[in-house]
Amino acid sequence: MADKTSFVDTIVHQDVKDYYGKKLQKTSDLKSNACVAPAQPYPNFILNALKKVHPDVTDRYYGCGLVVPECLEGCRILDLGCGSGRDCFMLSQLVGEAGHVTGIDMTETQLEVARKHMDFHMKEFGYKKPNITFVQGYIEALTEAGLESNSFDVIISNCVVNLSPEKKRVLTEAHSVLKDGGEFYFSDIYSNARLPEEIKKHKILWGECIGGALWYKDLLQLAEEVGFSPPRLVTASIVTVDNKELQAILGNFKFVSATYRLFKIPKGSPKPCNVIYNGNITGAEDSLRFDCQYTFKADQVVEVDGELAAILTHSRFAQDFTFQPPSRSCGPCGVKPKALAEDPFQFAVQLPKQSPSSSTGGCCSTKSATCCK
Repeated sequence: MADKTSFVDTIVHQDVKDYYGKKLQKTSDLKSNACVAPAQPYPNFILNALKKVHPDVTDRYYGCGLVVPECLEGCRILDLGCGSGRDCFMLSQLVGEAGHVTGIDMTETQLEVARKHMDFHMKEFGYKKPNITFVQGYIEALTEAGLESNSFDVIISNCVVNLSPEKKRVLTEAHSVLKDGGEFYFSDIYSNARLPEEIKKHKILWGECIGGALWYKDLLQLAEEVGFSPPRLVTASIVTVDNKELQAILGNFKFVSATYRLFKIPKGSPKPCNVIYNGNITGAEDSLRFDCQYTFKADQVVEVDGELAAILTHSRFAQDFTFQPPSRSCGPCGVKPKALAEDPFQFAVQLPKQSPSSSTGGCCSTKSATCCK
């Protein structure tokens, strides 16, 4: 790793290892609320899965937001920065014995907690053999850690990308190990502008997921450079720093906890399409909230933009939708403006005024069997 990582990056990695491996022993040791930012209410099936996770694992959990996309049965999932393995053990139950979860983290003391409780969880889940693998390595060097290209259906990350000094490499590696049609679904902390070196070099602010926060507009650019589809904002909430000493250093910079989904799909000129959600996804039988623009109700025709039409057609969601040519009579009733869908700060401010069920795309009232795939 030394020949591929600069001296500065090595120092940052070591600082993060020390912070999460030595200084933090439990969630209450955190000095800001960035890594415990409020998330949406957990669905019951996820709550039930979390209840089966050992308390020792949960106590060493420092993530932010909820990073559980839909339609995971039988999938191969990679968790970037898995820490003590809380999300891995939860996802193990959602993918089932036919699926597999790989967790990668650079902090050995965190991985020791995860491995120590492997047998407990497999017995708790009733599995004959483990469907989880824990790997020590860097999220900027996934292939170097032994992960194969084009091998994962879904990658998740929970408040970890901001801890990397080389965020473009993280996205590049994620794109490489994803299968065609795969998804990178992750929650992270973002800033409202590029941060100065004074904040970036502050060890506590970096360890608290603030000093390394990416300007959200830079995420849009990096995703395009790497080859991902344009990031689709799922949800966002404002992060407040209650520590007065840290807030004084931060000044007028603002932060948000936001979840985005990026897909590895073919390039082209996608066209809008009408889609019908078939209602077959576990936990989303009545409606599927895909992102901040679109919530699909079962058996309802919805007109989607070209980008989303391409995503649904080429991803694991294809079998859960019926596709139709767009109808001229179907106007975009309820589609949020693109600026709002990209800006997590603007969305977070307006979020209390709208319920998730109102965040739907254009809608029609009748179902048709015509398919445009």
